[in-house]
Amino acid sequence: MKLSQYAKQVGVSYKTAYRWYRAGSLDAYQTPTGIIIVRDRHDEKPLTGRIALYARVSSAGQKEDLDRQLQRLKDYAAAKGYQVSKEVVEIASGLNDTRPKLEKLLADTSIGTIVVENRDRLTRFGSHYIETLLKAQGRHLEMIFSGDTGDELVDDFVSVMTSMAARIYGRRPSKRRAEKIKQCVEQAMKEEESEA
Repeated sequence: MKLSQYAKQVGVSYKTAYRWYRAGSLDAYQTPTGIIIVRDRHDEKPLTGRIALYARVSSAGQKEDLDRQLQRLKDYAAAKGYQVSKEVVEIASGLNDTRPKLEKLLADTSIGTIVVENRDRLTRFGSHYIETLLKAQGRHLEMIFSGDTGDELVDDFVSVMTSMAARIYGRRPSKRRAEKIKQCVEQAMKEEESEA
């Protein structure tokens, strides 16, 4: 998980968590892009089978994003000591449910762990179904950044808004807009709960 997520989880400020990282008291590493990732030993699942990396972008115009995404996956796998046996990259919409490369990867039962950057890189909707099916087969999906709020409706809403904003405004600004929308929705839900 990101250092900021870790700080929030353990109830300390980001500065404190950063000092811990600098002092070497956290099991963490820094990606080439500067993001500090804290390894969460509590969430680790035993690895079975081979390990595959899956990276996806929506359009051919995002080829550079695809390359950076795959590099982040490689860095993550290397930091965890994984021996990667397959790298799958795909250019297709996350809303498209006929993606041949993903289908082939999911059908390959020799792959025990599929590593993705975050849930929406796998699919915009229905990733929980894929995760459940993988678990039933003794396999699992591993995400570098979960990004889940814990509220499925909010997560779905944010996913739709991110997708739409990305199509209208481009990828980078859409993440910021989606984050603002997510914060507004969460704030409105908190206010609604406090009024009830």
